[in-house]
Amino acid sequence: MNDLASIPVLILAGGKATRLGELTQTMPKALIPLAGRPFLDHQLEGLYAQGVREVILCVGHFADQIRLHVGDGSRYGLRVRYSDDGPTLRGTGGAVRRALPLIPEACWILYGDSLLDVDYAKVLAAFPAAALGLMTVFRNNNSYDKSNVVFRDGRLLRYSKHDPTPDMTHIDYGLSLLRRAAIERIPPEQTCDLAELYSTLVSSGEMVGYEVTQRFYEIGSPAGLKEAAEYLLRRAG
Repeated sequence: MNDLASIPVLILAGGKATRLGELTQTMPKALIPLAGRPFLDHQLEGLYAQGVREVILCVGHFADQIRLHVGDGSRYGLRVRYSDDGPTLRGTGGAVRRALPLIPEACWILYGDSLLDVDYAKVLAAFPAAALGLMTVFRNNNSYDKSNVVFRDGRLLRYSKHDPTPDMTHIDYGLSLLRRAAIERIPPEQTCDLAELYSTLVSSGEMVGYEVTQRFYEIGSPAGLKEAAEYLLRRAG
């Protein structure tokens, strides 16, 4: 499994984004304007440039607006399909499980508020056949958000969003690879956090880590929006 074009990127874009206040009262976070374009345009065009050709959008809050804007993805050079949470938002884990019928042998998981400077081909090449998952990690030292990963000597040793320890110097970067067999472990039709699956996979040694060196940008907060816009403008000019 080394063909970027055949592995879909599943984008988690269904949340309500309450931290953004009035900005998301009438539109989904994915469509917030950033550097003159809806945020999701930047994500999708970036994925095409990486060699990705298949995208699954996990939608929920204001899903119809996202469908209307993106359509079938052809204007981005992509094939875009949708998995809808339905009337009940199911959390990141529940959303991924609900998309299982659309997922082949494996898929990428990308947070719907993340802008990442990472080489997808290099990450994919580092995904061992024996592993059920791969998590990209960044040495954060609590700089941009609270660190939640113990990564030492190239090994992913512990992951927890809710129980931080002093040896957690790294953070989940916002991009992972999961095989179907891992996703099938999530109970169907339940609300849960993807972090629960990740913690289990890391504890059992079934998830490996890949360290990246460029910081991430996110639009989950007003401060993050400002930094992400500045990053895009620097990159364009």
